Amino acid sequence: MKLPVSTEWVLHCATTLAQLEPGATASATRLAEYYDIPAPSLTKQLQALVRAGVLDATTGPRGGFRLARPTGDITLLQIVEAVDGPSSPYVCREIRQQGRGALPPEDCQDTCVLARRMEEAHQAWRDSLAGVSLADVLDSLPPTAHERTRARLTVRR
Repeated sequence: MKLPVSTEWVLHCATTLAQLEPGATASATRLAEYYDIPAPSLTKQLQALVRAGVLDATTGPRGGFRLARPTGDITLLQIVEAVDGPSSPYVCREIRQQGRGALPPEDCQDTCVLARRMEEAHQAWRDSLAGVSLADVLDSLPPTAHERTRARLTVRR
């Protein structure tokens, strides 16, 4: 399975926002600069997280993005599905019923074993991501990560 590069962006940005002081925000521009990624594309992805209820967005001079819920209530699966959707990357097109090797219809009444196994794998992947919250990720970061992130993203006024 290959996910778009924007999946990495939103996972890192959500983790970064989780490290800020409570109530603090970071603009898409600041986050894009922080990771050296294109701001317009990142903004679209962050808006998808807002629509999914993962982030809140505020406008104005001190506006930006922040987590909409506590870190323990946001899973990696919620972040990934906000931008990539929930569907499986594998699509069975029933090629077992095509070409010179086509099976007769009576041998294809059950779901293709390969499609079934791929769906099981996809579900295992989803279950794994659903079992990891942003709080879990924060607990795994080096002790200096939070302060470093805050120092580099906080706008001093």
